[in-house]
Amino acid sequence: MEWLKTIHVSCVILSFSGFVLRGIWMLNDSPRLKTRWSKVLPHLIDTTLLISALLMLYVMNMSVLQNDWLIAKISALFIYILLGMVALKYARTKKVRGMAWFMGLIVFIYIASVALTKSIAGFLIWIY
Repeated sequence: MEWLKTIHVSCVILSFSGFVLRGIWMLNDSPRLKTRWSKVLPHLIDTTLLISALLMLYVMNMSVLQNDWLIAKISALFIYILLGMVALKYARTKKVRGMAWFMGLIVFIYIASVALTKSIAGFLIWIY
């Protein structure tokens, strides 16, 4: 089970790092953002991340619907994906792309904090 968690956490770090890097490239109009590997690699990492999450749920015999914090993580994941699509593909202006990217970073940090705290409050739990 520990190896599965290591794969999952490694993919979280790689996914976040990749999103940060691609956001910086987007803001700087870098041609690297249009390379084949920068379009394919994030999908491979995120697919591995999702598969490892599903395997951990199976191994731990956990139900998503019985854990509020998992529902919060999955809901935030959908928001993160939408923000990433706006930031890196669909927004017309760099201002909107930058705002979506920044909001995506915050949502990603929220998702990670929910995983660490096992609370829907996530990082907000540390503020109060």
